[in-house]
Amino acid sequence: MIDLDLRQLEYFLAVVDERSFTRAAARLHVVQSAVSAGLKALEHRLRAELLHRTPRDVSLTDAGRALLPHARATLAAARAAVDAVDELGDGIQGEVRIGTMASLPDIGLPTVLGRLRAAYPRVRIRLSHRPGGSRDLAEDLNADRLDLALLSDPGAAGRDLRLTSLASFAMGLVVPSAHRLAGRETTTLAELAGETFVDFPAGYGSRSVVDRAFATAGHIRDVGVEVPNAPAAASYARHGLGVAILPAPYLPAGQHLRITGPGSDHLTWSLSLAAPAARPLSAAAALLATMLQQTSSSARVPALDADGTPDQQGQPQQP
Repeated sequence: MIDLDLRQLEYFLAVVDERSFTRAAARLHVVQSAVSAGLKALEHRLRAELLHRTPRDVSLTDAGRALLPHARATLAAARAAVDAVDELGDGIQGEVRIGTMASLPDIGLPTVLGRLRAAYPRVRIRLSHRPGGSRDLAEDLNADRLDLALLSDPGAAGRDLRLTSLASFAMGLVVPSAHRLAGRETTTLAELAGETFVDFPAGYGSRSVVDRAFATAGHIRDVGVEVPNAPAAASYARHGLGVAILPAPYLPAGQHLRITGPGSDHLTWSLSLAAPAARPLSAAAALLATMLQQTSSSARVPALDADGTPDQQGQPQQP
């Protein structure tokens, strides 16, 4: 029987996730030489090279790919064992890895995390966002690189997740001040079919919602400018780079239109709390999930008023 060191497995997973020994060491708060030595010791025990190392990149060998899911499962089981004992002893502790989108509406996340830290100081929160949006968040949940995620439309990867709806928002159109539609209160998807759009990259939940609405209505649209967050999309649209369809929390006051007609009923952007369906949450992650659900439980779908202004009573409130 081969005696595997959990710390060495943790080094291995960190290097795989970060694709860098330097970033893995920073993430684990250890010196890089410790990570390198741990990986070499693990490879020696397994009598196999696990990683291809180049000056610019780190990639898995066949042996590394074979080890990867088992390494994740082993560390998850170890964390669950510690959590089970902690719940009977000194209380909840451990690490919770939560991912978010680059643009996140106000659902009280800082408040919730602050309350958790104050009540359970031995719980460590590692918060990060993914450049690929909701699709990347879903993939990282399924690969055990995250415990929880706040995301929108996860695509096909969402089939393996537990999704809890936190809030939903209507969407509206932002146009430049000199645009032919400026001054109007409403428009339709058909009227927008020939426009150039400012939108998020493929994989972002909002992009998926709008793409699906146009496809359902039978229209093709051209995305000419891709940006990483909602404020940037609104700014580019106002400066004449295209038009943008955005969720209500990001619509500039008095400078947008309601979208009506065929396909417009698909323009609802939802925020969900996601967790892996195939493995249980740690006690700390389950506690955070409960706190987030309780905080957002009073949110409702904000409608757009007749003049196209978001109904402020529908905005998520700070607890």
